[in-house]
Amino acid sequence: MRKTHLTALLIAVATGIWLVSGYLGGVDAVADHPSISEQNARAIANGDDREPTVVRAQTITASPYSEQVKIRGHTENKRTVEVRAETQGRVVERRVERGTVVAAGDLLCRLAVEDRQARVNQATEAVNQAQIEHEGSLRLQDGGFQSKTAIAQAKSRLATAEAQLEAAALDFERTFIRAPFGGVVEQTLLEIGDYAQPATPCVRIVDLDPMLLVGQVSERDVARLAIGGTATGVLVSGETATGIISFIGHQADPSTRTYRVEATVANPDHHLLSGATADIAIVVGEIGAHQISPAVLALDDAGQSGVHTVGADGRVRFRPVDIVADGGEGVWVTGLPKTVTLITVGHQLVVDGERVEVRLEGSSEAGPPAASRPGNVSNRIADRS
Repeated sequence: MRKTHLTALLIAVATGIWLVSGYLGGVDAVADHPSISEQNARAIANGDDREPTVVRAQTITASPYSEQVKIRGHTENKRTVEVRAETQGRVVERRVERGTVVAAGDLLCRLAVEDRQARVNQATEAVNQAQIEHEGSLRLQDGGFQSKTAIAQAKSRLATAEAQLEAAALDFERTFIRAPFGGVVEQTLLEIGDYAQPATPCVRIVDLDPMLLVGQVSERDVARLAIGGTATGVLVSGETATGIISFIGHQADPSTRTYRVEATVANPDHHLLSGATADIAIVVGEIGAHQISPAVLALDDAGQSGVHTVGADGRVRFRPVDIVADGGEGVWVTGLPKTVTLITVGHQLVVDGERVEVRLEGSSEAGPPAASRPGNVSNRIADRS
């Protein structure tokens, strides 16, 4: 048993020594094999005059970019109305069905006339009689045979008859239920044979022109918006709708602390539907920005995003940038000079202050180090291309 224990102990010690030696050797190996960028940084620190790193670069110029506030929203029709009866009666006709496009004044439903026409005729005759009596009173007054009291009574009877005629005519006209504005019939609520009372809904109409783009804007961004600004919404179908900001809320939603914003979009053919989800971009200003590939972005030691550029002296310079938008063709960034030579290939191999040999993208020729000849870097690249 003692021999067995001794053997196990020796094996354990040997294994431990082997593991420790591997760790120490690994540390030494890592230390002895730094990355290319670390080697370049050491060379610059030591003042070594080594062969410059070859990189590919591109001269880019800032373009006007519309700064935007982006929110999630939806389309919303401007108004929805249930058109209701204003008198009572049996429905004898309905001119529309769901989906019917109507204009202002179009007939929607018609109620039975019943005795309304007779009441109009009766009121008309009463007006004629009162008119004759009033005119007769005036003629008698001219001859001094009529008192002022009798004339006033005749005038009152005429006014009463005219009011009754107007009421009878209005009640007759109310048997025709008409559209108050143009739109689309979304729902029918009365059928032929139904009996309508005052305020009974006949149909529901939605007004789709204009359409609204509606969203909620944060407290930070609401001050950047203005009435009359441009807003563009991209629907889930891929359709784009552009409108003008017509309303900015002045009171925050108590649950989200955001403000309602509306943009009015012309929709004469009703191709935009209400309630569709939309990604809304609101233009709040124009800035100069560069569009670059996200692959050229890098981080400095402080974790700041930036890009590597080549200066007029042919040396690398790391420039921090701010990403303002992310598009399908690249990202838009600010923080660069208007025109700059951007390293597109090899930026991960160089460090700030390093001399590089620049090749223009699309050219296979490599010239001497950028710092070895005078003049602007972009011009020298162009000369070699």
